[in-house]
Amino acid sequence: MRPIDYLYRGARRHPEAPAVITPSETLSTRALAARVDALAAGLQALDPTPGGRVGVCARVTVEHMLALLAVMAAGKVWVPLNPRDSRPDLDAKIAATRPGLLIADAPCLDRFTVPVGTPLIVGEPPPGTAPGTTSAGAGADTVAGLIARHRGARPVEHPYSLADTQAIKFTGGTSGRPKGVMQPMRAWLTGAASAVHTLGLTAADRYLMATPITHAASTYVCPLLAAGGALVFLEEQPTAETIVAALAAGSATLTFVPPTLLYAMMAAVGPGGARFPALRHLIYGGAPMPPARIREAQALFGPVIATSYGQTEAPQMIAINTGPEMADPANVAAAGRPTLLTRVGIMDPDGRLLPPGETGEIVVQGGLVMTGYLDMPDETARTIVDGWLHTGDIGLLDERDYLVIKDRLRDVIITGGFNVYPLDVEDALNRHPDIAEACVFGLPDDRWGERVVAAVCPRPGAAPSEAAVIAWAKDRLGSVKAPKEVHILPDLPRSPVGKVLKRAVRARVAAPTVD
Repeated sequence: MRPIDYLYRGARRHPEAPAVITPSETLSTRALAARVDALAAGLQALDPTPGGRVGVCARVTVEHMLALLAVMAAGKVWVPLNPRDSRPDLDAKIAATRPGLLIADAPCLDRFTVPVGTPLIVGEPPPGTAPGTTSAGAGADTVAGLIARHRGARPVEHPYSLADTQAIKFTGGTSGRPKGVMQPMRAWLTGAASAVHTLGLTAADRYLMATPITHAASTYVCPLLAAGGALVFLEEQPTAETIVAALAAGSATLTFVPPTLLYAMMAAVGPGGARFPALRHLIYGGAPMPPARIREAQALFGPVIATSYGQTEAPQMIAINTGPEMADPANVAAAGRPTLLTRVGIMDPDGRLLPPGETGEIVVQGGLVMTGYLDMPDETARTIVDGWLHTGDIGLLDERDYLVIKDRLRDVIITGGFNVYPLDVEDALNRHPDIAEACVFGLPDDRWGERVVAAVCPRPGAAPSEAAVIAWAKDRLGSVKAPKEVHILPDLPRSPVGKVLKRAVRARVAAPTVD
């Protein structure tokens, strides 16, 4: 069975049940399957290579979701590309994966400076723009046009294995170098089954597409289709206010948001409060939330605040702490219990599994785990050892099997649900003409989970300002990776061999000495 077969099963069993709901139309499961088939057949006509890669760079739209499903139906590999990434990041991902097709919002087509394969535009081209006028999209067609031309067609089903790659998503590690994680079909099937089981999803459920499909939202598409539920889209790109309004109107029973968006939603509810009659699961993830903020969210939205723990190498569903469980104060600091088809252990540095209550590295086994990193066999061998995925996170399993995350082995900063790798930011800051050296790390933040912080040493005679450095970084890295604050220091603490002591720098910045 393939992940796309959840859609086809629903189209056979409940053809008229709603599968996609927007303010302007409702697509039945049968109608959704027909559009997906037409687009998949069109993709195969453009690139008949089985297992070919398709980059998708677009906002939260129905066409973006159709593109994801059509890539699956065509037997191809999905390469999600975040429109908010910087041009160098996008170019690096294109260069690493070499997709034969690129599906993108029109403004995204000019974000790439490397060859990107045959382009398809999501939505309408800009007014007055003829095909071939964008630098990356010569002769660019539209998703809607391809669907129209292949209406009634079905894609060819090629032989497949559950170990075949369904998606290549990018992450990073201790080196800061982005790595292409090869997520197999079995990981998507395992994640869907885990979500349906743990969250109790049914045909009555409606999932609000509140976050980028390139990230966590994509992991809820298959579970909702598997349960016979529907995917709900807003008229415009989601905001805290429109999400709260949709939930208050009863438009959705569940959604997933990063803590930063949840905080904004809490502010949007306001002191007067609101009722959320249909809401069953308001799931946050991608970054930690302080227990006090969790309790504030529970007071506003009810006992529906849930969290999930995962990483790109084992997406989203390693453990889940449901709303009723998290309503118990004893569980508010936990990441949840391991899901049905995933084994979680705590391991010491010698590779021994530890008993409940002892702290060590979180390791994972099961169908959820990636097959490896794209073109990085040595990194794969270091990460998957004797069948265990080493997450790089430190935690414990208590006597009741709740997973508690204590810290991270890696220096990756998780800010607003996005991973930021300090070396990437340091490399950029070190290119500033007034900066001699930079050290980047994360500090706890009530809004972002963590905020990106930089300590920099000026070059002799230079006097860069915090605001100027931040603006410079935003221009080159984008708002997600750019530091939220910059500290100008005369020097950086070092070890006897000259290595910058990041922990000492962090301590100096977090608790500066007052004379």
